Amino acid sequence: MVGLGTIINGVSIIAGGFIGHFTGKFFKAEQQDSLNKACGISVLFIGIAGTMEGMLKTDGAVISSGKSMLVVLCIALGTIIGELIGIERAFERFGEWLKIKTGSSGDIGFVNAFVTASLTVSIGAMAIVGAIQDGLLGDYSTLAVKSVLDFIIIAVMTSSMGKGAVFSAIPVVVFEGCITLLAKLVAPVMTDTAVTYLSLIGSVLIFCIGINLVWGKKLSVANMLPAVFLAVGAAYLPINF
Repeated sequence: MVGLGTIINGVSIIAGGFIGHFTGKFFKAEQQDSLNKACGISVLFIGIAGTMEGMLKTDGAVISSGKSMLVVLCIALGTIIGELIGIERAFERFGEWLKIKTGSSGDIGFVNAFVTASLTVSIGAMAIVGAIQDGLLGDYSTLAVKSVLDFIIIAVMTSSMGKGAVFSAIPVVVFEGCITLLAKLVAPVMTDTAVTYLSLIGSVLIFCIGINLVWGKKLSVANMLPAVFLAVGAAYLPINF
C-alpha cells in the first residue's frame, strides 16, 4: 500500500507523544529539565555523527575532511532565504493556532515544543528517501525504521517539553505524504550525491537543534531549512565540494 510508511510514521509519533505525556507527569520540574538536556545532548551527537560521516574520509591511515565550502554556502545562503521568507515565524504562528485549538493556551512551552520536535523528526535524508521508496515501490521499510527512532525521540521530548511535541506528527505526515505522492517527479532529482549532500546539511541542522535543547533557543533553525534544498541543488553544480 503506497503511503503506508507515512501513516506508520505519523502513528508512531502520536503514540510516542502519548506515552511521553503521561510519563512526564511523574517527573518534577528539575527532572524534566535534566531530561530535556539529556535529549539535547543525544541530538547533538546524532548531528555530529551525521556531519562527520559526510565531511570526513579515510585514505589508509590518513583522515581528511572536505565539503566545508558546501556547508558554509548552504547554511549561510539558506539562512538568508529563510529569514527573508520568515519560515520560523510561520511555524510559530501555526503552533500558536494549534495551541488555541487544542485548549492549551496555558501551556507556555507548547509552541517551542511543537517547532523543536517538528524540525527534529522532519529534517534528514531518511524522510525524503523513505517517502520516495514508498511512493515508487511501496517499500516502507526506511520509514518504518525512522518511525521507531521518532517514537523514542518524541516520547522523550513530550515528557520533558510538553504535549506540543505530539503535534509534530502533522508536518511530518504532510511532508512525507507530499513526497510520496510526487515520488515519480522527485526521484530523478535525488541522485546519490544529492542524498549525500542533503544528509550532511540535515545533520548540521540537527546539531543546531541540539544546541537549542541544551542551552535554550539560540538559533532559528526553521529559517535554515532552505539550506537542505540548496544542498540538493549543489549536487548538480560542476564543482567538486
